[in-house]
Amino acid sequence: VESMSRAPYVLPKPERAFPAGHQELFSSTLGWRMTNPGMAPEWTVALGEGAELIADKYGIDRAAQDAFALASHRKAARAWEAGAYEAEVVPVPGVDLARDESIRATTTAEALGRLRPAFRPEGGTVTAGNASPLSDGAAALLLADERGLRATGRDPLARIGASAVTGIEPQLFGLGPVEAVRRALHKAGRGLGDLAVVELNEAFAAQALGCLAQWPGLDSEVVNPRGGAIALGHPLGASGARLAGAVAHQLAARGRGTGLAALCIGVGQGLALTLER
Repeated sequence: VESMSRAPYVLPKPERAFPAGHQELFSSTLGWRMTNPGMAPEWTVALGEGAELIADKYGIDRAAQDAFALASHRKAARAWEAGAYEAEVVPVPGVDLARDESIRATTTAEALGRLRPAFRPEGGTVTAGNASPLSDGAAALLLADERGLRATGRDPLARIGASAVTGIEPQLFGLGPVEAVRRALHKAGRGLGDLAVVELNEAFAAQALGCLAQWPGLDSEVVNPRGGAIALGHPLGASGARLAGAVAHQLAARGRGTGLAALCIGVGQGLALTLER
């Protein structure tokens, strides 16, 4: 669960009792907060600047990022209209909201192109349009072994195959899933070409495109077929469960196959999970 709109401001514990000076508040919404001044400065860049670094590293221009974001919105809008989310989305009781309000079904490449860079005023490529929005949300999964499954009397959506967690340089956090996916697939005895569906979290378009560039054997058509976090939102603490649940539901609908959920974590981690049906 994550409520980014209500994330509190925090302040550090004073270094001495009864301080007389002013204290600085830090937003706990996302990214680095109270950084250790002894850390290397390149480690503590803003998350958006980290996405810009990935764009630099792989030559991912503004047009490619905006096109990726536009596709995310369009796929999400089509999936909602087709009823693809009806089996897995539960509205909040007492709230008159039929679907996620971050989906921009009518946005265009021209509209996205008019947005200003958010992190580099000069020459920046990351904008509010090609990044995930600050969202509130929650997700839940029921994990069970064979005995627990019999107790529920229900059929499983999917079976967990393998998982992996890896670390990476903090400023390149968005590339965290690259090695995590490789390790999880190796443990599961699967390859990129075996995947029927992939849910890759879209923290930023540049970050997602940077990961995809490292998986040349992956069919782009199986990646986020119902849209991703740029359209649906990225409530930080809920996204892992949302991705895993989305893969499980899609595998159940197909009746068979191998799926993959993967995401990066700000300040330098990657997570990956394979599911089987």
